[in-house]
Amino acid sequence: MKEELMRKLEERIRACQRCPLGQLRTNAVPGSGSYNAKVMFVGEAPGYWEDQEGLPFVGRAGKILDGLLETIGLSREEVYITNIVKCRPPENRDPTEEEIRACAPYLDSQIDIIRPKVIVPLGRHSMGYILRKFGFEPEPISKIHGKTFEAYTLFGKVVIMPTYHPAAALYNPPIREELQKDFMKLRELISSFS
Repeated sequence: MKEELMRKLEERIRACQRCPLGQLRTNAVPGSGSYNAKVMFVGEAPGYWEDQEGLPFVGRAGKILDGLLETIGLSREEVYITNIVKCRPPENRDPTEEEIRACAPYLDSQIDIIRPKVIVPLGRHSMGYILRKFGFEPEPISKIHGKTFEAYTLFGKVVIMPTYHPAAALYNPPIREELQKDFMKLRELISSFS
């Protein structure tokens, strides 16, 4: 059932023309991983390599994410990874409000189908959208990364734990340390659901 719903949703994403990015992409990037994942990571938008391959987090930031997952004993196959915007903005610029609004219903559907226990927004744009969606007021990511927010959905409780986007660690090495600490908190959070 989940597989069928996600396959149909992914087809709609790949054919989408809701915003101008649909005209510019090589590939839309619906997401990848387990449709039964307890943990869902939500980045901001695909970059160059993601656009080429149609998969999320396959560039340099993806290698950082893979390393962070490994440190807490998880693989990509056990989690679900997606972005708030499914097509690459030109020159890897930040997604616009219009692009986020056009694309957000796909993310909402992915959350409803997967029903994760934990959502980890990666970066300020996904953090802002996810927190507002569940009724929280976002603050600067430097202030709230690693904190948890409990929300209630039609499928039960979900915990939101924002953190920095792994790409930020490429340009600002101290952020890598903060990411590692946040992932350790994530590990504790996951073990509480086992």
